[in-house]
Amino acid sequence: MRNTAKITTAVLAAGALTLGLSACGSDKDSSSSSSGKSGPLVVAASPVPHAEILNFVKKNLAKKAGLDLEVKEFQDYIVPNTATEDGSVDANYFQNQPYLDDFNKKRGTHIVPVVTVHLEPLGLYSHKVKSSDALKSGATVAVPNDAVNEARALKLLASKGIITLKDGTGTEATPQDIAKNPKNLKFKEVEAALTPRALDDVDAAVINGNYAISAGLKPAKDALVLESAKNNPYGNFLAVKKGNENDPRVKKLAKLLTSPEVKKFIEDKYAGSVIPSF
Repeated sequence: MRNTAKITTAVLAAGALTLGLSACGSDKDSSSSSSGKSGPLVVAASPVPHAEILNFVKKNLAKKAGLDLEVKEFQDYIVPNTATEDGSVDANYFQNQPYLDDFNKKRGTHIVPVVTVHLEPLGLYSHKVKSSDALKSGATVAVPNDAVNEARALKLLASKGIITLKDGTGTEATPQDIAKNPKNLKFKEVEAALTPRALDDVDAAVINGNYAISAGLKPAKDALVLESAKNNPYGNFLAVKKGNENDPRVKKLAKLLTSPEVKKFIEDKYAGSVIPSF
């Protein structure tokens, strides 16, 4: 009787394991089919403004265009690309070309742009001074710590005469590339998403447009200095893994993201803090 009980228990356990594995396989199949070309288009995006723009498309334009759109929000600048690379999502919308070039080079990914949608001007902000001229000698300025955005931040400061960069400085500039620093500014490297939080601990911070807006800042109004949109290479685009550019769902979304309706939405909602690039 005891042996029978043991055998019965073993059979039941094996059966449960088989059912568990079947269930897992079913979930996997369901997940992979949902990300297939006939399922919803899953797009990774930063919450503001990217996910807001995508959700406007989803609510107002996608159904009429025959597009099933799913938006997944991410707070960082890494997972949207790695998830696109491994197929966890079909596309992403959060980045610019210099950032993507650097990311692909360093991580061996194969992400490519599809269509440029908007520019988020990078800005210098402060809770302690009302103008860049008011920054005191030795003031501390927080800058994003990723290579592309740090260089972009330094170029912004240089374009306004706050610092001077060495001749030939490119898209990987660091504080070591500063040729002249009249105010003897100190630079604190901070993760891009955390630069708004650093405002209380530093004299000023250079903040990406999406993070500024998320923090309640209005770039067109609150920035001490703001990037110009003219000839700016930092437009944000819809991107996919190489080879998926011709996915019909991607093409539909690209067309919708550059529609007159989306242009009006961006202009009305962000009032110059986000600028259409089409």
